[in-house]
Amino acid sequence: MTRGFRPLLRGSTYAGALFAYCGALVSLPLLPFAALPALAWPSAPEGVRIALTVLVWAVLIGVLGLARTTRRVLIACARRMLGVPLPDPVAEPPRPTAPTRSTAASARSMAPARSTAPGSDRLRTPLWLLAHVALGWAGAQSAVLLVGAGLLLPGGWAGAEAGVSVRGWSLRPEHGWQSWAAALGCLLLAALLCLAVTGALRWLAPRLLGPSSAERLALAAERERALAERNRLAHELHDSNGHTLTAATIQAAVAGEVLGADPEAARAALRSIEESTRAALEDLDYVLGMLREEQTATAPPRSLADLPELLDRLRHAGAVVEPELAGDFTRVRGTPARAAYRILQEGLTNALRHGAGGPIRVTVTATPDALRLSVVNRTGSGGGSGGGSATTAFPTSGHGLPGLTERVRLLHGEITAGPDGPDHWRLTARLPVRVPA
Repeated sequence: MTRGFRPLLRGSTYAGALFAYCGALVSLPLLPFAALPALAWPSAPEGVRIALTVLVWAVLIGVLGLARTTRRVLIACARRMLGVPLPDPVAEPPRPTAPTRSTAASARSMAPARSTAPGSDRLRTPLWLLAHVALGWAGAQSAVLLVGAGLLLPGGWAGAEAGVSVRGWSLRPEHGWQSWAAALGCLLLAALLCLAVTGALRWLAPRLLGPSSAERLALAAERERALAERNRLAHELHDSNGHTLTAATIQAAVAGEVLGADPEAARAALRSIEESTRAALEDLDYVLGMLREEQTATAPPRSLADLPELLDRLRHAGAVVEPELAGDFTRVRGTPARAAYRILQEGLTNALRHGAGGPIRVTVTATPDALRLSVVNRTGSGGGSGGGSATTAFPTSGHGLPGLTERVRLLHGEITAGPDGPDHWRLTARLPVRVPA
């Protein structure tokens, strides 16, 4: 029973009727302006003047619905008074001051949504206002008459009488139980009228105030961009901080072991921890700035040019790295260079976490049309870079290789990861690039 009365307790039904009646009252200030043409034509018949006044009144009400602010206010009121889940209108993106590749792509993605929007979309808000006012006036006048009859009939106040005539059959209740029954019927009709008006507005609200086809496309594109940005930030955090924490943990262990026997090696390990954590803090500041929607740099400067520094941090952690670099890969810039750096960083981090000692072979080959990357490390028996004896020491989230696969897929490249012989693990990737002349 409690659940059945919750809408009534919340006042949703009667709040909807009140919403309709208030909409009718708000339209009253426009009535004097709508009557001006009829007043300027005194010789016209009374019916024509009334029709002209109503027509001009409807036009003025519809014009109010063309404003974006009016639509936002109506949506907010319908959400509150009718309980209809309506999203806010999609605001048009600001025009960039200077064209960039990303903004141009964003504009192209939004262009179809604007161009395919039907012209009738702008008329939906005026139609809602007209329906709102019409239902409000019809409901308010009928409710006043019914409630008044329900209050006056039982006692015969003001000489009130009621009658029903259908095809020659008439019924006029006399004072007594018939008048009380008629009064009760009027009050019930008034309550049903509130339900009907609220139900009509709830049915119309999603169709006239809900998102249009163009707005749905814009909302879907906005959600897609937000998800892509969240995934990109998650990849940045995983790649930078995961590598830094792994390297810093190993370097701290090395510094603790050699602190008494070789203070110079311990100081080198601590310096390496400082450098790697400072780089991770820069990445973290960038990601947090993007989450706060602050104006930050376009991207942290991480590319293949930073590969020597990455290899040095691994050497300070005690790893033996054997790089094989071929081609002028410093000429590779932009997204492929950043993606290549993150791929190598993830592969080296996995080698530190799950490797079983021995050298880590890193191969980077730049050709005019592609970048070929490879990281090979020893795993010992029964393990790989995806899992080994070090897994308990370095628990992982399992998102590293799937994140790399998604990153490479977006660049239309190829990536493989798996055992290479009985005791090695190999990560290889191929990224198509265009080396600038």
